[in-house]
Amino acid sequence: MRTLKRHFPDNALPTLDTFLKQTKEARVFRRAQAVREVVKGHRLQTVSDTLHLTYSALRTWVHRFASQGTPGLVDRPRPGRPPKVTGALAHHLDRLVDQDPLQHDASHSQWSCQELATILGRQTGVQLSRESVRVVLKNKDLSYSRPTGRLAPNPAELAWASVELAALEYRARRGEIILLYKDETILWRFALPRAGWWRKAHRTRLPIRPLSQSQIKRAESLKRQAWVQYRSWSRLTSGVLLSVIGAVQYGTSRVIYKIVPHFDTEGLRQYIHQVMAIFSHTKKEVVMVADRSGIHRAHKLTSTLTHWHEQFRLHLLPAHCGHHLNPIEGFWRVMKDRIGAARCFPDLQQLYQRTRRVLTEHQTRPIYAFHW
Repeated sequence: MRTLKRHFPDNALPTLDTFLKQTKEARVFRRAQAVREVVKGHRLQTVSDTLHLTYSALRTWVHRFASQGTPGLVDRPRPGRPPKVTGALAHHLDRLVDQDPLQHDASHSQWSCQELATILGRQTGVQLSRESVRVVLKNKDLSYSRPTGRLAPNPAELAWASVELAALEYRARRGEIILLYKDETILWRFALPRAGWWRKAHRTRLPIRPLSQSQIKRAESLKRQAWVQYRSWSRLTSGVLLSVIGAVQYGTSRVIYKIVPHFDTEGLRQYIHQVMAIFSHTKKEVVMVADRSGIHRAHKLTSTLTHWHEQFRLHLLPAHCGHHLNPIEGFWRVMKDRIGAARCFPDLQQLYQRTRRVLTEHQTRPIYAFHW
């Protein structure tokens, strides 16, 4: 083993301490840390064994620091073709992601790597591959995911729907009609717990999705078959979700609900008959506000609407206006917290019983304050 005959300047340790605080690359930090131990007087073999570095590599970095200072610890420029994606090109790509693809004659309304590479090549003349674009976007903290959230309604349709609802609410306040805001929601046996404060030492682990997608699909298929045949909750032995149909009466906190294994036209027809059994004796027209889903416009509802002609009618909102104009949307959020917050029900029967209990208790002690 050859003896290291190198002399370091007097300010070597302060220089290395400053360099260690400023460097951001892990490899360079490790080199400077090892060289610092050698400068402090430790033997090369001891430092290489402690920091798991090869003896020859450590000796090379020590020689470079002694002759070149801290710049000798940084990687030298490597030979080869320079990278296509420069800093300016990456910045241009980052700004392009925030723009509407349709404004650049793209074929889709959401960006893909291929679309970005095509548009970028058209604007800058630099042809990049899909993988190069993906790497740049990944380094910019962007992820390829499905957007979640509400779709924005047409402002004109939203304004017009608000005016129509205001007229209906005025008639309801005068006692001319009974106004109901109707919607439906889905409850899973496997509840998604909301974010909260958890102790790090005892981090809670919940079986969020204990079944695979194929198992869920099969369980739901068996549940539908049993429900169509028997129409009885006691006959359901499988399934992972159920639907709740509900409507709140304007001016009150009263929620008229129906729990079904899955939401279909037949369930909606039975729910309309249930509502009319409650309000038909009032001799007032019942107006039910609902979204513009396919079930609310199905031909199978024609016979039910004809049966309650001049006593009941559906008032359909414009597309994507339900979250903005239907007050029962807020009630669903509170109800789901009460039913399944951080819970995983072993079967659909327990979820059904828990849902009925929460909705029944709401009739006597409201869990959500509707603002009229």
